[in-house]
Amino acid sequence: MRQVVDRKDVQRMVAEGAQLVDVLPPREYENEHLKGAVSIPLETLNASTAAKLDRDRPIIVYCWDYQ
Repeated sequence: MRQVVDRKDVQRMVAEGAQLVDVLPPREYENEHLKGAVSIPLETLNASTAAKLDRDRPIIVYCWDYQ
């Protein structure tokens, strides 16, 4: 189930065990990412790369929009 969350929701969800997934390219992930986030670049996101995530815990996928 997809839903939009704000900063407070993210903080609460992570405190409760949610997983953070940064979908930016590796170089951008290395430069700045949220603490505890795993890197799965969008161009590599597929069933195989997503399989390393725990499907029993919420997953928060994010990226930074420079616009």
